[in-house]
Amino acid sequence: MDRFLVTEPSDMKERGWAELDFVLISGDAYVDHPSFAPAVIGRYLESKGYRVGIIDQPDWNDVEAFKKLGKPRLASLVTAGNLDSMLNKFTAAKKIRRQDDYSPGGEAGHRPDRATLVYANRMKEAYSDVPLIIGGIEASLRRFGHYDYWSDTVRRSILVDSKADVLIYGMGELQIVELADALDQDRFKESLPSIRGICYMAKEIPTIDYVECPSFEEIKADKMAFADAFRMQYDEQDPFYGRIVVQKHGDRYLVQNTPALPLTQEEMDGVYNLPYTRKWHPKYDDKGGVPALSEVQFSLVSQRGCFGSCSFCAITNHQGRIIQNRSHESLLDEAQTMINMDNFKGYIHDVGGPTANFRHLACDKQAVYGACKGRTCAAPEPCENLNTNHDDYIALLRKLRKLKGVKKVFVRSGLRYDYVLADNNKDFVRELCEFHVSGQLKVAPEHVSKRVTNMMGKAGKEEFLTFKSWFEEANKKLGKKQYLVPYFMSSHPGCALEDAVELAEFLRDQHMYPEQVQDFIPTPGSLSTCMYYTGINPLDGKPVYVAKKGRDKAKQRALMQYKNIENYDLVKEALIEANRRDLIGFGPECLIPPRPIGRINRPSQSSGSRNSGKNNDRRNGRQSSEKSSKGRPSRNGMTKSRPSNSNRGRGSR
Repeated sequence: MDRFLVTEPSDMKERGWAELDFVLISGDAYVDHPSFAPAVIGRYLESKGYRVGIIDQPDWNDVEAFKKLGKPRLASLVTAGNLDSMLNKFTAAKKIRRQDDYSPGGEAGHRPDRATLVYANRMKEAYSDVPLIIGGIEASLRRFGHYDYWSDTVRRSILVDSKADVLIYGMGELQIVELADALDQDRFKESLPSIRGICYMAKEIPTIDYVECPSFEEIKADKMAFADAFRMQYDEQDPFYGRIVVQKHGDRYLVQNTPALPLTQEEMDGVYNLPYTRKWHPKYDDKGGVPALSEVQFSLVSQRGCFGSCSFCAITNHQGRIIQNRSHESLLDEAQTMINMDNFKGYIHDVGGPTANFRHLACDKQAVYGACKGRTCAAPEPCENLNTNHDDYIALLRKLRKLKGVKKVFVRSGLRYDYVLADNNKDFVRELCEFHVSGQLKVAPEHVSKRVTNMMGKAGKEEFLTFKSWFEEANKKLGKKQYLVPYFMSSHPGCALEDAVELAEFLRDQHMYPEQVQDFIPTPGSLSTCMYYTGINPLDGKPVYVAKKGRDKAKQRALMQYKNIENYDLVKEALIEANRRDLIGFGPECLIPPRPIGRINRPSQSSGSRNSGKNNDRRNGRQSSEKSSKGRPSRNGMTKSRPSNSNRGRGSR
């Protein structure tokens, strides 16, 4: 438990190794924890008998930095890290972020733009005859021709541009071991068509069952072709019925094999039971370590996957809709390991996954036939076959809080309150409030306009208000002063100015005032991003309004903070444009007075501030996790995906 993976030649010498089987290049600083994908991939390969070394955040201007651990015997592995490198660097307004929580000391600037491409090119330059495998969230969600928000262009598959031999998409443990065995047995190229969860390039279309989507050249020239291609790709992401998907790039074909099968509970337990040190590498001590570890070091990942299917979330396209969970025994063992650590203070910071209370399959059918094509499980309306039982999750939380040395077990992952309502489970809410909330519970209604929530794949405002009443009732009975912190999003595709006004009125009526506002960020791989770029809902072919102009987006954002005097002109302009002059005046229903009068009001206590703007605006790609200020990192690297580097929960709805 105190030995890290190889990072220096001296580590190899200590182990008596003359060479490594794999060298893994990572855009993140090396943190040996199961929430950091490079550590998971390295540890998993190591558990299968392979020798692995990590070169983290190498100097991309110097090819010698990529040769530090020597030429790998089998392959070079490349990941940008737990976040898409462009999302990691830029805000929704395309401004450079001041901090990178996945770098030592939180310093920005330790990775290049489009890190997967840069690292892949450098490794090919260093060892041109060594097979190159790319993976992680950046590679996974850019595996087809895709829209890139930061350049405002349609780009080729990252596999084409990186010139890699293989791209692993989704969670990568099973794929990387199959590839390792094929490489070790000198049957690499002939094995590619049979390995699930990978993409490769071919001169000819496979002869077995496949679907060919519009080519890169077609989707670049025609937005309807782009929407059609996305729909075809979206429909084939289930491991039980998904077919091979082919997309032509020039004179070659990108071939996406069928998705990897879900891990069994035994396999999941095995991944998380590996001997992680649960620390950042000591070489970062002088800089204060790696900030992203702060919340996850004493948190538990209890499951993967999410059947919530939020349109703006990358989870569906990365981890999939089918829940894979760990056993109670495995989670209790990991909790005991944390308790025995010197710096454990008695608090387990989180128990969950992309969505905390999704602990089992949405329905029994999914175990055999997969998730229903063309249907959603939870929202806008719950499926009649949805299994909403919370007993397993409640039992797990009870066992954890009874462990000696544990003072409190928090739930900070995204909580689907509509799922709780579908279970009609007030007892769960009461127990949550009594034992697992620390003053505030974060939830994500995202919007209140039915038109917008339907487009988002979210429940409506009625469900939020019902859950809010349950939450307040439970806290009143417990004698606790705790607050619901709702997160809302502006400028999502389908959100017109009148919808933004409706949200502002809702905030007024609920006495809420968000201190930080989240703009939608079109990150690769999500349904919402396709709608943003094309102005088309690819699932039904209907047009979708999209606020793209800077001032249009600014007005929607300003309406959510209508009390801010700096937003007065924008709010007034928006209300006039929306023909809502009735909201300008001194009446109790008015949002603003006829003219600016000093500072209008201070935020209420239960405002639900979005702690840190720099982190929160990562969550729209839901690589974040799925988070707020310093929460769970998205486990997006070679194996994981989850919302942002700051709040695992919100990144995963």
